Amino acid sequence: MERFFNTAGPVDPEIHYCIDPLKRIDLPEVVRLIDQRKYFVLHAPRQTGKTSALFALAKKLNHEGRFLCSYVNVESAQTSRNDVITGMRTIVADLARLASFYCGDPWPSENWRRVADEQGPGALGALLAQWSQASAKPIVLLIDEIDSLVGDTLVAVLRQIRSGYSQRPAAFPQSIVLCGVRDVRDYRIKQEGREVITGGSAFNIKAESLRVGDFSAKETGDLLCQHTSATGQVFEDAAIENVYALTNGQPWLVNALAYELCFRDKEGRNRSTRISPAMVDAAKEVLILRRDTHIDQLIDKLHEARVRKVIEPLLAGRKITTTVSTDDRQYVEDLGLIRRSGQGVVIANPIYQEVIPRELTWMIQENIQSLVQQQWYVDPKTGRLLMDKLIAAFQQFFRENAGAWLEKFDYKEAGPQLLLQAFLQRIVNGNGTIAREYGLGRQRVDLCVFWPLPGGALQKEVLELKLLRKSLQSTITDGMAQTAEYMEACGVSAGHLLIFDRSTKKPWSRKIFRRKKTVDRKTVMVWGM
Repeated sequence: MERFFNTAGPVDPEIHYCIDPLKRIDLPEVVRLIDQRKYFVLHAPRQTGKTSALFALAKKLNHEGRFLCSYVNVESAQTSRNDVITGMRTIVADLARLASFYCGDPWPSENWRRVADEQGPGALGALLAQWSQASAKPIVLLIDEIDSLVGDTLVAVLRQIRSGYSQRPAAFPQSIVLCGVRDVRDYRIKQEGREVITGGSAFNIKAESLRVGDFSAKETGDLLCQHTSATGQVFEDAAIENVYALTNGQPWLVNALAYELCFRDKEGRNRSTRISPAMVDAAKEVLILRRDTHIDQLIDKLHEARVRKVIEPLLAGRKITTTVSTDDRQYVEDLGLIRRSGQGVVIANPIYQEVIPRELTWMIQENIQSLVQQQWYVDPKTGRLLMDKLIAAFQQFFRENAGAWLEKFDYKEAGPQLLLQAFLQRIVNGNGTIAREYGLGRQRVDLCVFWPLPGGALQKEVLELKLLRKSLQSTITDGMAQTAEYMEACGVSAGHLLIFDRSTKKPWSRKIFRRKKTVDRKTVMVWGM
């Protein structure tokens, strides 16, 4: 059977191209913590490779023979919520079944019903204590999807583990690994009629918090080249670089792009076809439009208040205020939506940079479809995008509709930037692309529109978006320098600076203007609105 790129569930090296899961974690540190009888957390965003790493770790430890290592996924107890007895019964039943599978120990499956009947809400702690005493080897337990639990069931699990901690390893597991999207400190456990309990208070024995990282550029190349070795189909070097540039090594995105290129695309299924950078760009667009589960989960998080507090300033190009806690910022980073770079905090990768504004403006795009037609802004003779005409049309549209449309955004502070991107997206859909650059505190949003021309040439149009926060003159001065900097990076000699004035006191006649300016021998059209 031909191996393929995995986009669902843990990797299986027999059928999937994959990077060794144990090389994706700090294995020496994990082994050290287990040897030191520590309880710790392994976390990472969804579909990053956490479960694959746990499976590989269990296999390694059991093969070496010093420990009895088992795995359990507690997600099936999620629906129990505050029904602790039902939740515990579900968890110990799954633990017993999987202990037989992973380490060949029949004791849990022979005894879990008795323990559940006798202990009720304390069944998990009791089962682990009795199993540890019955086992000839110290037990290592890997608990997956721990943060899928909610309410009293989650509190009960954490506190029963904490309660048995001092009896390890003779009468409780030597080491327990909690695995999930978030660090345990970020669990917010709502109990009906009582105050919220944090994970840190319910589980204050955590020694370390380890994270599964994204692929490096080398790992991305190694994964794609496994397909070349197996089939002879070549990824051009520039295509490999493009995959990494678009994904920043996010494992699901890398695998999903590669699967689209080599197994779904008709041209790509022909193994004599060389995978080019242009094919990667086309696959990216298909991925975004198809909205697979991974993308849908990402989109769902955008509506959480904690996420909006962090993402909205990025979309608006301003600094995060002191009202955004460090915990909220860390939470959004744990979800995989942002990352830290030399520029500060940025949206995690270019694909997410496209997905987020597209999703936030999707309804707007649908509603303005009849008002914005692509053919109105394309020169029929040259095929060029008429950017001046397009921005002038948006200027008028913004004047007539901003008040009503901006109220429809959840992300109101970034509303003008998002409304422009919705307008642009309706124009470029199906032909061009929009590259978006966001960053905390830079007080601007950078857009570059790529529009293909007849004969294979590429038209580039740079747009710099700024909100009027100081005087108009200082905003123009700062914006001109920033626009010139971005034009230089994109290799163009002309660009556009759009300044949005949110003042409700000024008449539109003072907000709307168009001025042609020059900076560093570059032409910048300044638009007020």
